[in-house]
Amino acid sequence: MAAPLRLGMIGGGEGAFIGAVHRIAARLDGHFVLVAGAFSGEAERSRRSGLALGLPAERAYPDWRALLAGEAARPDGMQAVALVTPNHLHAEPATAALAAGFHVVCDKPMTATLAEARALAAAAAGSGRLFCLTHTYTGYPLVRQARALVREGALGRLRLVETVYLQDWLAEPIEAGGQKQAAWRTDPAKAGAGCLGDIGTHAYDLAAFVTGLEAEALLADLASFVPGRRVEDNATVLLRYRGGARGLLWASQVAAGEENGLSLRVYGEKGGLVWRQEEPNVLWFAPLGEAPRRLTRAGP
Repeated sequence: MAAPLRLGMIGGGEGAFIGAVHRIAARLDGHFVLVAGAFSGEAERSRRSGLALGLPAERAYPDWRALLAGEAARPDGMQAVALVTPNHLHAEPATAALAAGFHVVCDKPMTATLAEARALAAAAAGSGRLFCLTHTYTGYPLVRQARALVREGALGRLRLVETVYLQDWLAEPIEAGGQKQAAWRTDPAKAGAGCLGDIGTHAYDLAAFVTGLEAEALLADLASFVPGRRVEDNATVLLRYRGGARGLLWASQVAAGEENGLSLRVYGEKGGLVWRQEEPNVLWFAPLGEAPRRLTRAGP
């Protein structure tokens, strides 16, 4: 086995949520080792966070600029950097990291604005480095199987696509009480969007990955059900895909009783597929006119 890639991190320090998720994922298969980071916009918090993770003090940097400069100067410096900051802090450090010669693993959504995303995409294309967005639900074995069935024509010409992602954690105005994750996710200056940027991106990416379809037009109804909330907490989107298929995307963070209700339904002329993230090792395949088939991970 090759030596693990040396990974740095921007963001993800004390009180953060997704940084710990990235660190766990990076350790799962032994392909990465965390060697450095700038874990907060506050120098002392970044230092404490790095020390708590077992890093030497000189590699717990006060900010991301110091991280890029310090690691570029080291013969054993990081090779890639995971970017786990709020959305509005993606574009600048990602662009700088690519220019400094580092691969970038960036949490979704790519940026807070379309203009930033286009500029970052251009920078990534010209950098000679990998730029990766963490749409991780496409890694499930049965999602890969669904994609393979579509590709081999088992569903025939696609007609209908429904992708849904439902949560309830923002059903109340918890941002008003200072809940850190809710506070920045409901701030349009930091998040750029509400539930569409947070979870709708996953739903759209899942549908695109499995079907290979690209939307050419959409009609979106965005709503903020919690009084005073400045970003949408519910979105229903009608989609028209190139080639004639029709789609529906529903993303909500105010759907009471839902935990992480991501699902996908795809229907073609010859059959249909249904997959649910909360039962990730099961895929239902229903050929037209035949009994549905329950496909399982590592099953026959």
